[in-house]
Amino acid sequence: MIPLTAAVIGEENIIGQIGGEAEAKKHLADLGFVVGGTVTVISTIAGNLVVNAKGSRVGIGREMAQKIFIL
Repeated sequence: MIPLTAAVIGEENIIGQIGGEAEAKKHLADLGFVVGGTVTVISTIAGNLVVNAKGSRVGIGREMAQKIFIL
C-alpha cells in the first residue's frame, strides 16, 4: 500500500487502509473516504490534493492525504 499523496493523477484507486486517530478517521469517513471505496486524484496544488471520492470533489491537505493508503 502507498499513501494517497503518491497516487497517479487521474487513476482510480481503492482505499486499503486509513490511519490516524479516531477523530481523523471519522472526519475522513464523513468526507467519503472509507476502506474499500474508490478515490481518484484530480489535481495537486502546493502539496494539497483535489480528489474525487464517492462522486464528490473534495480538497484535502497533504497531512490528511498521507493517512489514506491505497492499493
